[in-house]
Amino acid sequence: MKKILVIICLVFTIGLVVFGVMNAPEKQEYIRIHIRANSNSEIDQNVKYYIKDKVVSYLSPYVAQCQDKQDFIEIINNNLTGIEQVANAVLQEKGFNYKSKASFRAEEFPTRSYDNFVLESGIYDALILELGSAEGDNWWCVVYPPLCFVDNNNQDVMYKSKILEILELIINGDK
Repeated sequence: MKKILVIICLVFTIGLVVFGVMNAPEKQEYIRIHIRANSNSEIDQNVKYYIKDKVVSYLSPYVAQCQDKQDFIEIINNNLTGIEQVANAVLQEKGFNYKSKASFRAEEFPTRSYDNFVLESGIYDALILELGSAEGDNWWCVVYPPLCFVDNNNQDVMYKSKILEILELIINGDK
């Protein structure tokens, strides 16, 4: 009986995985963020990352309110000036004589990977933050769903599988 339950659970789990892959969000469901540095000089690249941290901190409370992609688009469009103000304050504080320009638009992007996540090339809606001439390398992430708003530095996170717990309970019993 235990073997039959294990097989049923495995078939169910495989079905969930296959269903999840078949129903993965389409390109239209993602919103990317690109922060384009003024140049590839070390100082311009460093300030780009500092601005990235400030912009992500600025947007985090707003992103937490989003129920769907349309909410996020509205929030971004309503906060383009605020995003520029955050970036410009950093640029001024660090002694740069150029400013930023934020916009929300559809753009074509190449295939990119983020940790274990890959976004295929194509046209995506994106928050674009250009620093100065925006001729340097960029930092990018997915802001909807909020992949870059997750703290990847927390190494103490333990992931549990409820299905695995149930399977272990069935196989091992209440030892």
